[in-house]
Amino acid sequence: MKDVYLFSGFLGSGKTSMLTDVLRQLKEAGIRPAIIMNELGKLPFDSQAVDEDIPLKEMLEGCICCTGSEKTEAQIQTLLHEDNFDVLIIETTGAAHPVEALDAVYSPIFADQLCVKGIVTVADSRLFLDRATLPVQMRSLFLEQIRHAHLLLANKMDLLTEAEQAQVVFEMQGINNHAFILQTTNGRVPLQLLQNMQATASAPHTAAPIGKLNLSTRLVTFTTPVTQEAFEDWVRNLPSTIYRMKGYVLVAGNSKPMLFQYAYGMVQWLPEYIKMTPQLVIIGENVNALTVPGCV
Repeated sequence: MKDVYLFSGFLGSGKTSMLTDVLRQLKEAGIRPAIIMNELGKLPFDSQAVDEDIPLKEMLEGCICCTGSEKTEAQIQTLLHEDNFDVLIIETTGAAHPVEALDAVYSPIFADQLCVKGIVTVADSRLFLDRATLPVQMRSLFLEQIRHAHLLLANKMDLLTEAEQAQVVFEMQGINNHAFILQTTNGRVPLQLLQNMQATASAPHTAAPIGKLNLSTRLVTFTTPVTQEAFEDWVRNLPSTIYRMKGYVLVAGNSKPMLFQYAYGMVQWLPEYIKMTPQLVIIGENVNALTVPGCV
């Protein structure tokens, strides 16, 4: 299993500084990293911070969480085929929603080869205090990045007074009481703290090393066929905290599993002409509590 980390945060929050320091720590520990770096422009500015001996895949002029999803899957498959890394770090753009970014990198095709450790969000503490000045959509995304983090870096603490530092931590806890909040300068985070994260659901009632994780993923395997109608009835009764599902469902009467996708309450079924492994990835909150029809 390859460990996967998603680095999230607004432009200028300190993601690149964090990435550079994490790469240094991995190198000192003898751990081989690979990186997928997503940038909205045509030029790969941030990739200049990565040493030439580190496998690097770049996505330019696109967001990992929308049109870039299929490209991301292809890049991960290439990296897995080359098999010259131990840890995969995905640095998203400041415009990426964390749930959609997680969806883009957790494909049922290679889900059993990856262990998604979690989303690390770097937040500019000064900007957080001044968030009311941001446009509504930008402020909403900023808060969503904080709300869905598994590990939250309250960065640039050196620019705040002690009273402001306490205010930042208190208000961030009010938005996300599941994440471990680390006060940082220059985005420095101990490698051990990253390694203790665990966003991939493994077994019911598993204790999370860092807080009680909110957003998590789960891979289930179908052992018996289900009807489309019965499965959609189950989907309609899901809690609103189940955000995404995608994979291959074993459908009664079909010789091959059907491709199934779910997002924002919408369901899509597509015939599959290759016999894929009947597995489904679920992304949301408390995913271990779900009983999935046709799965053990």
